[in-house]
Amino acid sequence: MKSNYIKRILGIVAIFISASCSDDFLDKTPTEFVDYDAATKTTENLMTTLNGIHRSLYIRYESNQNECGLGGLMQQTDLVGDDVVFPAVNSYFLSVYNWSGLSSENSQDVRFPYRTYYRIIRNANTIINAADAATGSPEDRNSVKGQALLYRAFCHFQLVQLYGKRYVNGETNSQLGVPLILTVGNDNLPRSTVEEVYAQINKDLDEANILLVGYSKPDNSHLNLKVAQGLKARVALTQQNWAIAADYANKARSGMSLMSAADYGSGFNDFTNKEWMWGSHINEAQTDYFGNFGAFMSRNYNSTVIRTCPRAINSKLYNMIPSTDVRSSVFSKDGDHPNLSLPGNFSKFPYTSQKFLSISTGDSRCDVPYMRVAEMYLIEAEAKARLAQPDAATILFDFEKARNPDYVLSTNTGQDLIDEILIQRRIELWGEGFRFFDLKRTNSNLDRTGANHDSAITNGVMTVPSTDKRWQWLIPKAEINANPLVKQNEL
Repeated sequence: MKSNYIKRILGIVAIFISASCSDDFLDKTPTEFVDYDAATKTTENLMTTLNGIHRSLYIRYESNQNECGLGGLMQQTDLVGDDVVFPAVNSYFLSVYNWSGLSSENSQDVRFPYRTYYRIIRNANTIINAADAATGSPEDRNSVKGQALLYRAFCHFQLVQLYGKRYVNGETNSQLGVPLILTVGNDNLPRSTVEEVYAQINKDLDEANILLVGYSKPDNSHLNLKVAQGLKARVALTQQNWAIAADYANKARSGMSLMSAADYGSGFNDFTNKEWMWGSHINEAQTDYFGNFGAFMSRNYNSTVIRTCPRAINSKLYNMIPSTDVRSSVFSKDGDHPNLSLPGNFSKFPYTSQKFLSISTGDSRCDVPYMRVAEMYLIEAEAKARLAQPDAATILFDFEKARNPDYVLSTNTGQDLIDEILIQRRIELWGEGFRFFDLKRTNSNLDRTGANHDSAITNGVMTVPSTDKRWQWLIPKAEINANPLVKQNEL
């Protein structure tokens, strides 16, 4: 696809490791940096490119400090939901929170995810297209190609959920999805159907699930078989393929443990946590200061955003958390956060979060979670509940007991059990980027009423029916100008 977003990145991932995040690399052509043949000749060189992709997940893509990698995208897809609350006006992400940016084809809000995910796809294709011919051991070839396939699948998955209509199991799903980009070429390509996009996603995931067998990753910034199984489960849940979702979620969590209550309350800032399956570690040499995830989502970093507009939880959702549940401790009902000793210039609001904590008031670094074992328990429980399998409640119990020692086995069945599991997803995955996708896949209305959302801040967007056209974000106008084959969503 020939566009400002997709055509310009070949070898630049190799410089992510050493270059400043402020470099305007989008305005440079790939050949200015590396020779393609040299970059793809060996599996060692391909691994350098892969490490560049790992690094690219937390760099700033534009001059805007809220456009910093997957952490920024996670905030977008939570803020358009009902569970993360702006207690005050703040310019960053406000047009996402009030939905105005989603219906403007010229907004940075729709441009940021489109550019970001296609950047990653472009670089993943560099690896995928070259891996089979690269010099190196079969094990190295499999591990680098398998991880690149996961990146391509993940990014197409995120894109089709944002810009396409929801997938409906049993239907043809001929609605427009997004362009499928499978090579490094610059050809203009139209939007594939939602069905076609999901077919390719699953093809990539299935191949990765084979290639990554036996691969031992050095740390959680890399993607191994567990991540491949977890992504397969996540995609299957969205497609309402319940049996596949349950099976792969079980495989993904097998042999892994949930974190302790003490670890849960320690700040969600350590990707070595035994429950984390995939995440980014931000080291001091690669920090982005005011662009880091912790500069927006922590409670303790001394930034204008956090001093004036700390993130809060939906008060109705908070009131569903028992006091014996450790997750109640990562939110402050009165906003005082006594254990954080907040400076006097920090504004206080009810129900604010301290789930995520930066290193200190002067250091915004906070590792970013992309996949955890908890999600796998919840996928398996939901999928089995929808299949009316009797062990669904037991799986939920095994998960809940780790969060709340007083939890008793649920006697709910049918839709009541599904609803209970979905509430637990909302509580457990708060702030991790899932809420918009969950609302969309379940065909649910947005409902912010009766809670601590302020209609003056949301610009009156307190409810949005599931049939609203804005659930399909607009394709960036610049992309349509560059590629006339791409059709716009309903304006």
